[in-house]
Amino acid sequence: MAVASRLDTGRAFAKVLLPTLAKGVVVRRSAVTTVAEKVQADAAAVATMRRFRERYGPEPLRLRVTGRSIALLLDPEDVSRLLAESPEPFALATREKKAALAHFQPHGVLISTGAERARRRAVNDDVLRPEKIDVPGIVGDEADLLLRHARSTGALTWDAFAQSWWRAARRILLGSFAREDVELTDVLQTLRGNANWAYLHPRREESRKRFEERLRGHLERGEPGSLAGLGTVDELREQMPHWLFAFDAAGIATMRALAIGGEGQAGIWESVRLWPTTPVILRESTEPTRWHGKWLPEGTTFVVFVPYLHRDPDRLPYADAYTPEIWPTPPDPGLVPFSGGPGVCPGRDLVLVAGSTMLDALRDHLDVPTLRAPLPATLNHFGLSFVTRTQ
Repeated sequence: MAVASRLDTGRAFAKVLLPTLAKGVVVRRSAVTTVAEKVQADAAAVATMRRFRERYGPEPLRLRVTGRSIALLLDPEDVSRLLAESPEPFALATREKKAALAHFQPHGVLISTGAERARRRAVNDDVLRPEKIDVPGIVGDEADLLLRHARSTGALTWDAFAQSWWRAARRILLGSFAREDVELTDVLQTLRGNANWAYLHPRREESRKRFEERLRGHLERGEPGSLAGLGTVDELREQMPHWLFAFDAAGIATMRALAIGGEGQAGIWESVRLWPTTPVILRESTEPTRWHGKWLPEGTTFVVFVPYLHRDPDRLPYADAYTPEIWPTPPDPGLVPFSGGPGVCPGRDLVLVAGSTMLDALRDHLDVPTLRAPLPATLNHFGLSFVTRTQ
């Protein structure tokens, strides 16, 4: 099994892992993301991963970390196996994930195991179906209001988009009564900011209690036409924080899709391929596992750096180009914008419908600057702004 030199272990942290963590894994940090775009941090990270593969070959690369077994996956086929064989023997509930999500969702499916995970996953799979409520109608309403605002100011900014997107998200998940409950998502935003630090930040139990009380109030109404009307209060209360969290990433993907002139669901797929909203996928082995003829011990943390898989020009001739025609059946096993296997994002279809509806409602009313290949490796959604077209 290839083991990185101490110098290359340092490079893995300095060029790949720490910049990704600094941008914010659970909620994006605006200032850091702005700097990351200026220096094109993801381009440097992808280049580092390519050098690792050239130097050490395709097998998992073990990092020299005292007291831990950590392996970077460099081969798409290995990634495909890791995701297909989750949650056993490759558990989704890694120690870092548990520490982060405990800040705002201690009962989430992503940090559950065994029968409890199966039960909670079933709730996700059952409820997160776009055909169960009028997602296009809700998003279309908010898009119309957003366009009126954008025309009055002359531009569509990220801040205006985000406010409209969250109104749509609250209506989809909790109902029209929750549309203006900005405090609910603001408190969650604070908790998610704490979660960026995982076990390095104390948990704010009072804030989480306040969030859960407001959330429960909406769930107890079970408003028809929303996901809140599709399950029991306790089942939905456990999973709803992550669904709200996921809508943040979906909004980012939609705004970036606008920046590349994306269209329909393929535009959302490509946005998330080019700029993954989940840049790192983690799994932790529950038993010793064999890779390329060699063994890795139980408790090994496997790290999948998604931007490398999605933007590797050695493998993908379209790595840095907008290529919507490859979706929804991509030709490469390393293209995993919504993860894969049994741990694939259960809300993927919901996100694709909501995002593409907003994208198509806005696109023809905005003057979008044409981004040509090679597309930037890092794109700061906070700084995006589009001039409205004269009617």
